[in-house]
Amino acid sequence: MEDYHTKRVLVTGGAGFLGSHLCERLLEDGNDVVCVDNFFTGSKDNIRHLVGHSNFELLRHDITFPLYVEIDEIYNLACPASPIHYQYDPVQTTKTSVHGAINMLGLAKRTKAKIFQASTSEVYGDPEVHPQVENYWGHVNPIGPRSCYDEGKRCAETLFFDYRRQHNLIIKVARIFNTYGPNMHPKDGRVVSNFIMQALAGSPITIYGDGSQTRSFCYVDDLIEAFISLMITPDEFLGPINTGNPYEFTILELAEIVIDLTNSSSKIINRPLPEDDPIQRQPDISLAENMLNWRPKIQLEEGLKKTIPYFEELIRVK
Repeated sequence: MEDYHTKRVLVTGGAGFLGSHLCERLLEDGNDVVCVDNFFTGSKDNIRHLVGHSNFELLRHDITFPLYVEIDEIYNLACPASPIHYQYDPVQTTKTSVHGAINMLGLAKRTKAKIFQASTSEVYGDPEVHPQVENYWGHVNPIGPRSCYDEGKRCAETLFFDYRRQHNLIIKVARIFNTYGPNMHPKDGRVVSNFIMQALAGSPITIYGDGSQTRSFCYVDDLIEAFISLMITPDEFLGPINTGNPYEFTILELAEIVIDLTNSSSKIINRPLPEDDPIQRQPDISLAENMLNWRPKIQLEEGLKKTIPYFEELIRVK
């Protein structure tokens, strides 16, 4: 008998920065959305406008514990993703990546759901290959202060591919590079949110190191489009696949752009570089271009112009 029910999609970390944008997009596409979050870094403010939507359900839950729901697709985004947050309780960070993956993969196995893993460019560590390609195994310190996140995400990828080999699950693994946009946590310590908040306050812009280290910044709408596109690829295509904007900027260049766009009087100050901070980060997105027909459309200045008003409003409301 043919099944005509609306597709039921579970988003873990659904009240977080990326998760909230994904929930909104999935609702726009006509899906039933179950948003799961323990609200450690996620915020009800990010999804408040979705509450009351007939196809939206919010569930407070920590995915380190099993979850029993009936579902067709899973997007596993839950995990603190900034050093300030993931280093606050590093053991819990690793548990979220590893136990969380096991629990969500178990749910996918039981319900025969397709499952997406939000992995990270941090699986490449401080890379010795530049730009980073998917078949590069990385250069990661397994015992440093960032390891709880980096190695947790690497282990989650291992689990996803083992569940594929052992149980024939339909998996999709995306490696996410630096992303920014509205709904970022204002105190997450990430470079874009840090710089914007400091510039709007007229405070010194803090650069760690000399600012020559590079990052590639993807606007959130482009990234969500990549997620959706990956989930509709043939079942045989698993990933991992790089999702990010390949245009590379130094941290100093980013600071100067933010100061200019905010008309800020802020000066730049330098602080020592944190341990294991990557020197360079740039995705090779050839695979995404070929398999997803995807390339980011919104470049840095345009994306920052969409992001700065969000932070201005946060400050105004406070």
